[in-house]
Amino acid sequence: MNRKICVVVTVRASYSRIKTLLLAIKTHPNLTLQLVVTGSILLEKYGCLLNQIKQDGFDNIIKVSNLLENENATAAAKTTGLGIIELASIFENIQPDIVVTIADRYETISAAVAASFMNIPLAHVQGGEVTGNIDEKVRHAVSKLADYHFVATDTARQRLIRMGELPDHVWHTGCPSIDLAFQIKNNRPMQFDYENCQSVLGKPGKTGRYLVVMHHPVTTENNAIRHQTDTLLQVIDALRLPTFWFTPNPDYGSSGVSERIKAFKMTNKNLMIYFLRNLNPELFLKLVKGCACLIGNSSTGIREGSFLGTPVVNIGNRQRGRERAANVLDVVHEPEAIMNAIQKQLDYGPYSGVCLYGTGNAGNKIADILANVELSIDKQITY
Repeated sequence: MNRKICVVVTVRASYSRIKTLLLAIKTHPNLTLQLVVTGSILLEKYGCLLNQIKQDGFDNIIKVSNLLENENATAAAKTTGLGIIELASIFENIQPDIVVTIADRYETISAAVAASFMNIPLAHVQGGEVTGNIDEKVRHAVSKLADYHFVATDTARQRLIRMGELPDHVWHTGCPSIDLAFQIKNNRPMQFDYENCQSVLGKPGKTGRYLVVMHHPVTTENNAIRHQTDTLLQVIDALRLPTFWFTPNPDYGSSGVSERIKAFKMTNKNLMIYFLRNLNPELFLKLVKGCACLIGNSSTGIREGSFLGTPVVNIGNRQRGRERAANVLDVVHEPEAIMNAIQKQLDYGPYSGVCLYGTGNAGNKIADILANVELSIDKQITY
């Protein structure tokens, strides 16, 4: 038996969080990897990862262009619809035995809907978690469409079972993103040294502490996005610490974030903020591990940061409800609150890492289950 496993990857974060599973599927004697990349992962403005994926040893990649770049709610809805149409054709051509979807991006639901209506068994990675934003609705919708669930925490597993999912189809495997973090955990923290990585990380600077900012628009707070971005820019600039600021995901409102960043760069000289679109997953995690504080509203600080012991200041509602460790301080989107929290984290220093989201072997666990599970799309759920 050699099962064809189709993994659909849509954004840069999803690739980082599924890379070890892709490798495990590729090297498994009873599995064949069918890798589909779509959405913003193909676009240069979001740090196109296609060349990086090829360099990591993945070939025969199937590309699907479906992202509408208007960056508004209508574009997100239409992108999802186009994704269903395009992926249905892909699935019809490649005939996968199982389709794997990741997390909670709006593009993710396209693969889930297409596979479900085509009676293809669907597996979902990182379901059962709770957050704010539209991600919350998408994640649970994908979970209800999915037949198999690979969750990061026991709390997430219990939540899916309470939602009616079959207990023997919900596995607490941990998150594949922690596999990569585990691999670099014992490496020396990356210093702010551009001599060996200038081409990747930008302008020359001095060795010392640095910050990382990952701040994405909250789709339900569109009217506040520009003001929130201005506030955060002013706080970070006032700290006068070298800072890596990653450009936002292609969500409704990301154009407002990019607009305010561009305006700030034009009106402020001698910035110590270096704006990046993307890094390869391993270098990115080394950057996160070595920073004095990660600031923003990305799940990276909560998920990978908990394992790496990275001090994190989480701002606003985007990660509301997600399980977190002691490394995270939650604050409202006000300048004084943000500044005070950052100063507190800078004074405290690194935390002891915890295995809240996995122990470093999720990719292999999931691949083995995919190879051996009895295939079924009949949940036989009793409510």
